[in-house]
This record gives sequence, structure tokens and C-alpha cells, in this order.
Amino acid sequence: MKFKIFISLILTLTLTLFNDMAIAGSFTDNGNGTVSDSNTGLMWQKEDDDTTRTWESAITYCEGLSLGSYSDWRLPNIKELESITDDTKYYPEIDTTYFPNTNSSFYWSSTTLAINSSDAWYVDFGNGYVDYVIVNKSSLSYVRCVRGGTP
Repeated sequence: MKFKIFISLILTLTLTLFNDMAIAGSFTDNGNGTVSDSNTGLMWQKEDDDTTRTWESAITYCEGLSLGSYSDWRLPNIKELESITDDTKYYPEIDTTYFPNTNSSFYWSSTTLAINSSDAWYVDFGNGYVDYVIVNKSSLSYVRCVRGGTP
């Protein structure tokens, strides 16, 4: 029995290590204010503009963004936004080598809450939590835009 637990523990630690290595190696700084993620095929805005916005203003901001000679930016959905969190980091829970000056705070996603269309999902980059608790679309949160993938 102890041997099975030991093997299970070793497998879990090995998978976690390889998963963290894959995540760490998935980003490429494109040198033009953008970061590409080879795991998802998405391209991210490297640095947000340190401005909080309502949900509607966040959508408008991303749709109007011209960065790295691209103009097809959008507000990421909740799964996309969560994909750039890094559980090995804390305050902010993101790789600051690729995403410097990220606020340890809420960032909007484009995903509306199914049970209340006045609320939207967000990622708290302070701790990596994905939530919607009292985040009405009229509240103010930060924005990091994305391009590629399926909105």
C-alpha cells in the first residue's frame, strides 16, 4: 500500500513539474508589445494600459486597439484569460517576464454570467481566482486584450 502511495505521489509531482515547464515555455515575446502563447495559439497584449474600465468600455477598448500592426483585438473569454495565470506565482499570479506591470487585481473577461446578464466573469490576478462575485458590468476592472482563437 505504501508503495502505491509513493508511486502516485511521484507521478503527481512529475506531471505537475512537466505541466509547469510546458506553461513556462509556451510564451514568446514578439518584441512589438505582444506575447504569443504556443499552447493556445493566442496573441496577448503584453502590458495593459493601467486603466480600469466598465465591461462595455473594455470591449470597446480592445476592439479599437491597434498593437503590433494588428487591429483585430478583442476582450478574451474566461477560459482564455485564465490560461495565462501561473499558479507558481503570486501577487500577481502571472509570469511578469512576459506580462510586466500586471496589476494584482480584477481583469475583465467577455463571458457574461449565465444566471445574471448584468454580471461578467473575471480573473483576479492577485491570486488567480476566476469569479463573478459582485462584479456588475458597470464596475471598474483592468483589461488585457487578445487576438486569435475563437471568441
